[in-house]
Amino acid sequence: MGSEMNSRFDFKTLEPKIYEKWEKSGFFNPDNLVKKGIIKKDAKPFSIMLPPPNVTGILHMGSALMLVIEDIMIRFQRMRGRKTLWLPGTDHAAIATEAKVAKHLWDKEHKSKHDLDRESFLKRIDQFVEENRNTMLVQMRAIGASLDWSRLAFTLDEARNLAVRTAFKRMYDDGLIYRGTRVVNWDPRGHTTVSDDEVEHEEREAILYTFRYSKDFPISIATTRPETKLGDTAVAVHPDDTRYKKYVGRTYEISFAGEPLTIKVVSDRKIDPKFGTGALGVTPAHSMIDAEIAEKNNIPIKQVIDEQARMLVGGDGIKGEKVAVAREAVLGWIRKDNLLEKEEKISQNISVSQRTGAVIEPLPKLQWFIDVNKNFNVEHSTLKGIRANQKTTLKKIMQTAVRSKDIEILPHRFNKIYFHWIDNLRDWCISRQLWYGHQIPVWYRGDDVYCGVTPPKGPGWKQDPDVLDTWFSAALWTFSTLGWPKKTKDLETFHPTDVLETGYDIIFFWVARMILMSGYLLGEVPFRTVYLHGIVRDEQRRKISKSLGNNIDPLDMIELYGTDAVRMSLIAGTMPGGDSKISEDKIRGYRNFTTKIWNASRFVLMNYDEELKAKPSYTKSDKAHLAQLERLKKKITADLEDFKFHQAGETLYHYFWHTFADKIIEDSKKRLYGDNPAEKRAAQETLMTILKECLKMLHPFTPFVTEEVWQMVPKSKSEQRMIMVEKW
Repeated sequence: MGSEMNSRFDFKTLEPKIYEKWEKSGFFNPDNLVKKGIIKKDAKPFSIMLPPPNVTGILHMGSALMLVIEDIMIRFQRMRGRKTLWLPGTDHAAIATEAKVAKHLWDKEHKSKHDLDRESFLKRIDQFVEENRNTMLVQMRAIGASLDWSRLAFTLDEARNLAVRTAFKRMYDDGLIYRGTRVVNWDPRGHTTVSDDEVEHEEREAILYTFRYSKDFPISIATTRPETKLGDTAVAVHPDDTRYKKYVGRTYEISFAGEPLTIKVVSDRKIDPKFGTGALGVTPAHSMIDAEIAEKNNIPIKQVIDEQARMLVGGDGIKGEKVAVAREAVLGWIRKDNLLEKEEKISQNISVSQRTGAVIEPLPKLQWFIDVNKNFNVEHSTLKGIRANQKTTLKKIMQTAVRSKDIEILPHRFNKIYFHWIDNLRDWCISRQLWYGHQIPVWYRGDDVYCGVTPPKGPGWKQDPDVLDTWFSAALWTFSTLGWPKKTKDLETFHPTDVLETGYDIIFFWVARMILMSGYLLGEVPFRTVYLHGIVRDEQRRKISKSLGNNIDPLDMIELYGTDAVRMSLIAGTMPGGDSKISEDKIRGYRNFTTKIWNASRFVLMNYDEELKAKPSYTKSDKAHLAQLERLKKKITADLEDFKFHQAGETLYHYFWHTFADKIIEDSKKRLYGDNPAEKRAAQETLMTILKECLKMLHPFTPFVTEEVWQMVPKSKSEQRMIMVEKW
């Protein structure tokens, strides 16, 4: 009779063996697909660069979702005969990695990084990174990711370092990179600037104090941080506010909490006359918004808080104290002089460092920046709306790439968010006061400054000690991984990439910067489509986190229910840009589905007799089932082309279980067990045809069970040994 199969799919034993076979086959590498005749030499390429996971982390449900979505795309396109490249890599994540190693150093040896020299500390980081990277790569394999491991990259390896130095040098020469003093996000615990994406906003209760600087100052102001008012150099009001018109342009000399202030009243249309008193105490050294007002009105900047979040000025009990202590002292002085008019409890978003938890202090710092508004000459461009040898800006490149539809963002509602962020973009602070990362390729010798891809010759040169923001190297990812700045075959074949798949929370910080760098350095977009997934939440729609005690480890779930079950549970109900729900019950339910695939396949194979030579006599029902199968294939193909992975997965789930297993197989049993050879052969062929096509369609979603079954189905000469390279 037919093939014998085990009574169950032993995923714990079989999944690692199946992945090992895939990897040994070399079929993850598109070059091998051509060499072995699987695809044509001139096959159309399809490429995705894996968003490099942080080397300090482990696989969580969000990163598992990313891997599953991208693997579905890659397996689908590989089976369609495309030259598919899914390039893996990891991110050095400078600030997170340095903070973690520094904490280990302190916890184990009670030493800070400054107790070691830079080189010794970096050796410790390298060892930590190597161990963590290997763990991460094992976890990626566990989820079934068919990545081309032969092209594995790291954002801090030598190839990426060459790309970073080349990009920096080119931007520096074009005047797009400059060194200057501006207000930046400062982490007083990590002692470094941090980017906007490394800042989290926590809602906390605060008190809004309304007061005057002195009894003879005519305008009241309101703030939650009275200690910063020692750095005020102006008060801004709306130009049409009749209450304050007569004061605009006047300057007042004041003594506030033991500190002399010079306050000028200025007008600015950004001030909301209905908020608070309608007057803003301008602290240009400690607020980015206030710094813009000061620059516009030629107001001086006065720094009153240092890098340790201590006061630089003020009377007794203020100068030298931490800001929280100084706040109480300033309030005491305000109350003593009867200047306090009102205090009220409010809810306020506080900026804290994502990595250290410290409250961010905006400080004026000498840093390196990228000018997003400066005009430069475009040497070459394939971007619609930007011609070669014309002037443009980095901001315009980011706007044009999406507005011209060179890049499509899915779902489309994120276009509005994207443009709002780009339109209000400030210059990008790219320097970090860390030891780990790409060190800035600038050297100093006295008053001489040298910027180069290679170090300067001669004695006495000292390299800038700062490193670059992690997002600088990440912004080069789509093309640095393909060999840029060298002109390689990979770069010519696979760039621009087809899809960038990532979480909607980094659309600005990474997606926009990749568009900036690719447009500037290559004159083209880095990808054609941006597919944004949402956050994985629990059954109560809460964000999964250790603090809430609702963390579900994907590797634990794989151990319990198998990878295919975890993959299906992540895709089900996951629309582009939408948050999804996960629970152990949901995963357990999809384990039942992989069991159903195995059992239905086992029944079809056990009842398929290759030696039965009768000519099949297809019934009207057989023909209807096969016609329905063709419609299903077209629908699934269309859904996958349109990035409707959840829809394709759910359609296949319901068809296989409720139509194929429950109805078609059940209805065929009478003929399978009957005495009519022609009817028996027709039933067998109908079931086998449907099974094989279902296995192929299910493979991107449940690759392990479908691969194992495929090894046992009878194949024609044109069919491949492995389903992962079978024709779609």
